[in-house]
Amino acid sequence: MLTEKEFVDGYEKEITYQKHMIENLGRWFTLMFLIASIGVILVYTLSAHLIALIIGIILIVLGVLGMLIFGYGIYKGRLNVQRVIDDFEEKLNQAKIK
Repeated sequence: MLTEKEFVDGYEKEITYQKHMIENLGRWFTLMFLIASIGVILVYTLSAHLIALIIGIILIVLGVLGMLIFGYGIYKGRLNVQRVIDDFEEKLNQAKIK
């Protein structure tokens, strides 16, 4: 049988872990923003050179796509953390009622 302390500790560890993973996704999001920004700078400053223009456009596309993917992951991750917190509170309230 699971004690209340083990129950609470388990949920706290899960919530902490998921928040840490969301922070990691935020770092990747920042990296993708940086890549897209470098692409914009290449396109803006070196547009006379075809190779630099192509590389800049590729970097912009990759950066924006990465930002969309990681942004969606952050969004869904936050929703999941909230669901875990709501489930935890519901189970705690049920345990206190019994």
